[in-house]
Amino acid sequence: MSTLATDPSAPGTAAAIPAAPVIFRRSRGHWANVAARLVRNPGAMIAAAILLGLILMALAAPWLMPADPFATSMFARLKPIGTAGHLFGTDELGRDLLSRLMLGGRLSLFMGITPVLMAFVIGSGIGILAGYAGGLINTGIMRTIDVLYAFPSVLLAIALSGALGAGIVNALTSLTIVFIPQIARIAESVTTQVRRSDYVEAARASGAGAFTIVRAHVLGNVLGPIFVYSTSLISVSMILASGLSFLGLGVKPPEPEWGLMLNTLRTAIYTQPWIAALPGAFIFVTSISFNLLSDGLRSAMEVKQ
Repeated sequence: MSTLATDPSAPGTAAAIPAAPVIFRRSRGHWANVAARLVRNPGAMIAAAILLGLILMALAAPWLMPADPFATSMFARLKPIGTAGHLFGTDELGRDLLSRLMLGGRLSLFMGITPVLMAFVIGSGIGILAGYAGGLINTGIMRTIDVLYAFPSVLLAIALSGALGAGIVNALTSLTIVFIPQIARIAESVTTQVRRSDYVEAARASGAGAFTIVRAHVLGNVLGPIFVYSTSLISVSMILASGLSFLGLGVKPPEPEWGLMLNTLRTAIYTQPWIAALPGAFIFVTSISFNLLSDGLRSAMEVKQ
């Protein structure tokens, strides 16, 4: 049986078609995918834009304020919204309300974000240690955490601030203590699940040490859910901080802060209700924006609630 060679140049023979080049595309990383999903979420983007605007307003307040926020005038008390020279009116001491709202955003945002950030660092460390160690260490740490977690957040914050005394530092300390148990419980739960996974067992069987396993396998899988949960606490922190200032346990006068301003303006609710409601409106919008951004992050990172 003879074998016939195919000549591409011979009549009636189809010419060989060169193969198309193979193009390898580099796949996007995890955080690039998270950012892409977050950008496609309109609610999260609107919330992020509002928060960015509020942060920029607070940072640039000394240059954007239309008047001195500490200058008082008994002849300009409780001017209505739209008054010439006072776009948002004046407070009970005749101070420009727009200027105080802009400057007050600094303390309000600082007292909302800082306790959660400190609790994230401390609570994550405690929870990861308890979740990875297990056994008696887990039991001892988590039962101690449960004692603090048993108290309602509002009552615990008021009790701690009352014991420590009024002031910004004491209020920040109280709020940090309030949020540590909540973050530690989430961190312990997620770490316990990761510790029982197959890849951690394989790393342990290969002789990897505890520090190496935690750094290479645990942290990357637990910090995402902990971070998403922590962002949802910022709105709670802002409300609690404003409540402490409202009760006289947080920021002291004459410093502008939205919760403190809400307290001082409560007497004007029957004469100038719109002015009295402005600090509360800023607190409400900021808290809702943080909640929407947290929900968007949860969806983008595909974290189960």
